[in-house]
Amino acid sequence: MLRLVALVLALCLAGAVPATAQQYPDRPLTLLSGYPAGGMVDIVARALAEPLKKKFPKGIAVVTRPGAGGSLAVSEMVQSKPDGYTVILAPLSTLVIHPQLNDLPYKTPDDYEAILNVVSFYPLIAVKADAPWKTIQEFVAAGKASPGKLRVGSPGEGTSSHLNLEELKRMAGVNLTHVPFAGWGESSPALLGGHIEGVSAQPGEVKPLVEGKKLRVLLTFQPKRHESFPDAPSAKELGWDTTSPTTFMIVAPKGTPGPALKYIHDSVRAAMEDPQFVSIIKQRVIDIDYRAGDQLKADLWKEYKYHTEILTRLGMIKKK
Repeated sequence: MLRLVALVLALCLAGAVPATAQQYPDRPLTLLSGYPAGGMVDIVARALAEPLKKKFPKGIAVVTRPGAGGSLAVSEMVQSKPDGYTVILAPLSTLVIHPQLNDLPYKTPDDYEAILNVVSFYPLIAVKADAPWKTIQEFVAAGKASPGKLRVGSPGEGTSSHLNLEELKRMAGVNLTHVPFAGWGESSPALLGGHIEGVSAQPGEVKPLVEGKKLRVLLTFQPKRHESFPDAPSAKELGWDTTSPTTFMIVAPKGTPGPALKYIHDSVRAAMEDPQFVSIIKQRVIDIDYRAGDQLKADLWKEYKYHTEILTRLGMIKKK
């Protein structure tokens, strides 16, 4: 009799393991955002969270942790329990540039689980619509005539917008003064108010002001012309190959179980195809850009090493 009871208990316990595994997710998913509410990361995170609720019945908590160019939120993520309940929507710059500039709990793409890339876009250069420079060639010529006089804003030190600008300065041989801001909310008033002459910004931020005849796009940092700004040449077509994109990807703590990573991957990929999400992304003039697995890991390392060269050349990496 005792042997029979023991056998029944053993069978029950054995059956409990896969049943527990099948219950994931049995808690809300925390989706971290390292930038202020209303910014592009926050907008994409909240747009993604809506269709994701179908796969996470306990809910999605979008938690904003702004600061240090997004690295505070990534630091929180990498130090979270790797149980599949904490992820972050993180920009490329926060993942591969900031850990090279600061002492952070993550150093390289091997220190976290990059699940899949969601969107991508390239920054651009814009000036006021009534500015005297009608083309990027005229802007560069003015910069060469008066070295350091022309000021160009960006969302901050070490962002893709900033580093694309620095590469343009190097390749075009022009001395422009970089002015870092905390985001578009600061740089656009500075440009419209005449405190800076140009701005390196995101397409979705610039488009409404271009349509309102307040800004003019001079250059896009991408391989080919942007369909929303067909009159603006790409950097590549002018011989300035500074095409480094901004990408947002879903990342989890190192050691998150494989089944949870797969569930998150499949859920996010399905959410990326949701009509409402696609509509929001299209309105923001950015591209849905799915990449995952070995390709995404290879892309991260490629960007990491590419930016190591740029940051070293600019003297931004501190010598140990």
